[in-house]
Amino acid sequence: MGDALTAEERATIKTAAFGAVFLVSNADPGPLAMVAESFAASGPIAAAGGLVKEVLTTGPLPKLPDSPAEVERVALPALRRSVEILRAKAPRDVETYRTAVVAAAERTAQASDAVSDRESAMIDKIRDALGLAGE
Repeated sequence: MGDALTAEERATIKTAAFGAVFLVSNADPGPLAMVAESFAASGPIAAAGGLVKEVLTTGPLPKLPDSPAEVERVALPALRRSVEILRAKAPRDVETYRTAVVAAAERTAQASDAVSDRESAMIDKIRDALGLAGE
């Protein structure tokens, strides 16, 4: 099933997931927190199964814009598009993807201290983009 994804679709899925983690990390930035947050996010991504794990853990890291505002403008629509791609080409992997992205975002927020209001708000935006608002 993974072969059915184009290189562009794989890039969208990967950019969305890593962009979500970046957004949470930058919602309440701290220079030392970034290292702990990146390790925290890697666990749920590595624990994902099948196609989701393969797409998120192979190949180069996505190139994200420099500005957090620009990352938000790219990542949130990419999350919505990723769900559409997976629904069309790998429907059994939609929940795996959503779970991995939300878990990575939540672990990122929890990595350095208590989850801030800004981090919580960003996680809500991510959940909404994934079609999980209110769940």
